[in-house]
Amino acid sequence: MIGDYMGIQIGTMVAGQDAVRVIPQIAGHGFETFNLSFWQTTGKIDLAEMAIHLREGMGDRDLSISALSIYGNPLMGTGDSADTVASWERLIDHAHDFGTDLVTGFAGRLNGRPIEESMPRFADVFGELARRAEYRGVRLAFENCDMGGNWETGDWNIAHNPAAWERMFNAVPSDHIGLEWEPCHQLVNLIEPIPQLRKWANKVFHVHGKDATIAWDVVREEGIHGPRSFAWHRMPGFGDTNWTDIMTILRQAGYRGSIDIEGGHDPVYNGELEMTGQALALSYLKRCRGDVFVPNPT
Repeated sequence: MIGDYMGIQIGTMVAGQDAVRVIPQIAGHGFETFNLSFWQTTGKIDLAEMAIHLREGMGDRDLSISALSIYGNPLMGTGDSADTVASWERLIDHAHDFGTDLVTGFAGRLNGRPIEESMPRFADVFGELARRAEYRGVRLAFENCDMGGNWETGDWNIAHNPAAWERMFNAVPSDHIGLEWEPCHQLVNLIEPIPQLRKWANKVFHVHGKDATIAWDVVREEGIHGPRSFAWHRMPGFGDTNWTDIMTILRQAGYRGSIDIEGGHDPVYNGELEMTGQALALSYLKRCRGDVFVPNPT
């Protein structure tokens, strides 16, 4: 597999509850990895049995599961997120059944409170989860989406700003926790993603393949709180980021992992064009990676 030589594999995200049904249908499109994601809870899914069925569905094709993800609010533990911490624990315990050592998701936050006020709770929850992960030989990574929050308030995730990352990694100083990074969430906050990645690449454990387009004419004329949208989430290849630069920075940092396309957000390639957009993004990312391996002469 080219990705084995190049150090970076290219795949896509699949809803965990649909994975056994969906992956055999899309495996032939050229994806190399699959990131299984769950929303707030893994529910009553028997993860060990699910892993067996996935391996059967993938057969002898050179495919792998890159990460297991749980997106809820583990710091609150109430309402729809009441099972989120237990879901983190289950995914950590079963990661190796899927052939991966990576579990990812939101860091959570205390609802409606500034990020600093979430730090003691974060240290308690993820201190325990990090120890569990270390014992199991698993790494944890935090998605960098703000979910509509900011520094002062929010309902989901403190891990959306580099100032918060500094506090988080100081609160839980473990080599087993890092970032699930993508340029989209930086761009929509008007942050330059490439310099940020260069600084933080050694803490990046997983990358989501999602980009953004910024309408700078709208920003300059109306700012970011006017009636017109100033940013759109895009498939890689249709946004503002040069993914060749991303590949270069990741390789220079020794990254050996996956970039998994996160669909469901592009304003053009959605609905019946969803997989068309993902196929185009897959082709683009492979070109940025370098889709040819030529051995050197002996």
